[in-house]
Amino acid sequence: MPFRFHRSSGDEAPILIPAIGLTLRVALPPSLSDGEMTAIETVNMPGFGPPLHRHAETEVFRVIEGRYLYQCDGERFEAGAGDVVTIPGGSAHAFVNISDKPARQFVLILPGLDAEAFFTQLGAVMRDGVPDAAALNAFGKAWGVEFLGPPLRATVG
Repeated sequence: MPFRFHRSSGDEAPILIPAIGLTLRVALPPSLSDGEMTAIETVNMPGFGPPLHRHAETEVFRVIEGRYLYQCDGERFEAGAGDVVTIPGGSAHAFVNISDKPARQFVLILPGLDAEAFFTQLGAVMRDGVPDAAALNAFGKAWGVEFLGPPLRATVG
């Protein structure tokens, strides 16, 4: 990939998915990296995170604020501010904010994914709450995402 510089305006419109307590901003769309990566910043409300899922893309999470409980291929571990977690593509994974306040992460997705379209469409699917696995997987099929179970639950605080 050639050298690139992208100056964020800082006012990217947030994508909100209340059913999973998520606010997300796309910091670097794949179009600015020749499709090699996407960068997003997420804010997760206490006790919230995505359903257990898997996809081909590798994700690299850097916790900016708060604490998270991650699960990757059945193994659970906690990460806090400054920690970096790499989830290899194809791994079953989920995470939950175990802080008593909103927690933030910076996430690289490799190769790039149209995160704006994915999360906007996911928000529409989850408009009335987290649907059953069949409905989630019908959505996920178009994106190469398999939803495997409910979001993680953990004691907050």
